[in-house]
Amino acid sequence: MSTTGLPFDDIRDLVRSMPGADIPSAHAARHREQELTKPAGSLGRLEEISEWLASWQGGVPHVDRPLVAVFAGNHGVTAKGVSAFPPEVTAQMVSNFAAGGAAINQICASYDLSLKVYDLALEIPTDDFTEAAAMDEKTCAATMAFGMEVLMDKPDLLCIGEMGIGNTAVAAAIYAGLFGGSGSDWAGAGTGLAGEALARKAAVIDQGLAFHKGHLSDPLEVLRRLGGREIAAMAGAILGARHQNVPVIVDGFVATSAAAVLYKLDPRALDHCLFGHVSAERGHMKALEAMGKVPLLALGMRLGEGTGAALAAGIVKAAARCHRDMATFAEAAVANRD
Repeated sequence: MSTTGLPFDDIRDLVRSMPGADIPSAHAARHREQELTKPAGSLGRLEEISEWLASWQGGVPHVDRPLVAVFAGNHGVTAKGVSAFPPEVTAQMVSNFAAGGAAINQICASYDLSLKVYDLALEIPTDDFTEAAAMDEKTCAATMAFGMEVLMDKPDLLCIGEMGIGNTAVAAAIYAGLFGGSGSDWAGAGTGLAGEALARKAAVIDQGLAFHKGHLSDPLEVLRRLGGREIAAMAGAILGARHQNVPVIVDGFVATSAAAVLYKLDPRALDHCLFGHVSAERGHMKALEAMGKVPLLALGMRLGEGTGAALAAGIVKAAARCHRDMATFAEAAVANRD
C-alpha cells in the first residue's frame, strides 16, 4: 500500500512488485517441443506461444478457462464530432452483446471462449479532454482496480477488448501523449471518418494535447487526462493478470493504448502479453513497433470488441493442445534424427 495515500501510488506499487516469468517451466516446454513428432522448430511461432504460456502459467501450457473481457465506456469528447456514430450506440451495442448478436459473440462461440461484458457507467461519460481532465486520479485508479476484478473468475487466458463510441480518438490522444506526435500522426478512420471529418478528429486531439501540455510526462497522468474508463479498466486487467500469473492477449488499436500506458511505466509490464492482431486503424502498427511487439494476425480488422484477441485465442489454444497432446518420438515409436 502507498504511504502517501494518493490513488496512483498503489498502481505504481503494483508495477514495481510484478512477478517475473517461470524460467524452469519455459525451459521444460522448450525441451518437450524438441521431443515431439515433428522437425525441430517446424511449428514456428506456435512453439514460441506454448513456451510463453508455460512461462507465465508456471507449468504445462493449457487453455481450459479462456475469458474474453469487453469493457464499455462513453466519452465526453464525442461532443466534438470525433465519431460517425452518436454516443448512445455504446449502450445499444452492449445490449447487442448481451443478446448474442455481435461479431465477438460468434467468434467466442466458434472457439469455445467465455465472454463477459462490463458496462462502465455509460450514463456518465468522462469529461471532454479538450476542456478538462477526462477523469480525476481517484476515478481512474478505481476503474483500474475494477478491471482487475475480472481475474476473480480465475481464467487461465485473458483476452481484453472494448466498446466505446469515440474511443479511437481517445486512444490516438493517449499514443500522442505517450510517444509524441500530433493528432494527424495517430488519428485514423475509426467508425469510418474521412476527409474533413478525419481532419476535425485530428484537430480535437491536438486541442487536448495542448490543454494538458506540461502534464503528460507521467503515463498515468496521460491515462487519466486523455483516456477513458474502458481503457483504464483494460490497463488494470493487464496488471492484475500479471500478479495472478495469467497470460493476456491484447486486442487492437484501443486495447493496445491501455497496454502502452503500462509499457511506459515499465517495459517489462507487457512480457505476459501477446498482441492478437494489427488493426487496420492508422497508428496501431506504429504503436506496436514503438514497443517492440509483433502481432499474431494481420487480417485488416478494425472492429475492436475483443474480436482480434478472440481470434488469436483460437491459435493459442491450438498451440497449447499441440504441445500437450502430441506424441513424442519415443511414445510414437518414430525414429528421431541422428
